[in-house]
Amino acid sequence: MTVKRKRKLLAFLVAALVAWFIISAAAISWSGLADDAARADAAVVFGNTVLPDGRPSPRLQGRLDKALQLHREGLVSFIIVSGGLGVEGHDEAEVMKRYLVEHGVPEASIHADGAGTNTLETARNASRLLAGKGMTSAVVVSQFFHVPRARRALRKCGVPKVHGAHADYFEWRDVYATAREVLAYYAYLLKT
Repeated sequence: MTVKRKRKLLAFLVAALVAWFIISAAAISWSGLADDAARADAAVVFGNTVLPDGRPSPRLQGRLDKALQLHREGLVSFIIVSGGLGVEGHDEAEVMKRYLVEHGVPEASIHADGAGTNTLETARNASRLLAGKGMTSAVVVSQFFHVPRARRALRKCGVPKVHGAHADYFEWRDVYATAREVLAYYAYLLKT
């Protein structure tokens, strides 16, 4: 193979890789923005950053506000909030639970999962809890780019009916996060 042919082949492979990446990012975004929230046994809210003063970050608050909306609309009566101990020193799940209680959700209707340190752990823990309560459906609540992988995780862990709802919070960081999610989504497919 000549040097010229090798360069053409390399250019084609790079173009194909870039096209695959863009199409994947678009598909993940489209799927994550296409909410299909419906009546379900529970909402599963994935954790995120807590501010140093113990309040949810705007991104996390967006997720919690979406869960509140689902609860107020009567689509879910039980909410699982999941997250670990952040570098700020706050248990994300407890901060999330406190926020929901302060906004009118009965404490007995919320389960705080402090061991949900990543998507798969949250899905495993939520699946076990739902099964133990005889529940078979959930609405995943996260940022739009994370919803498709979170839905897939819950299904893989045994929740038969999973809907999705994205937080109504957007920021420039979402561009980077969506690109990162393309890699995370395919890595997750390979892992599970």
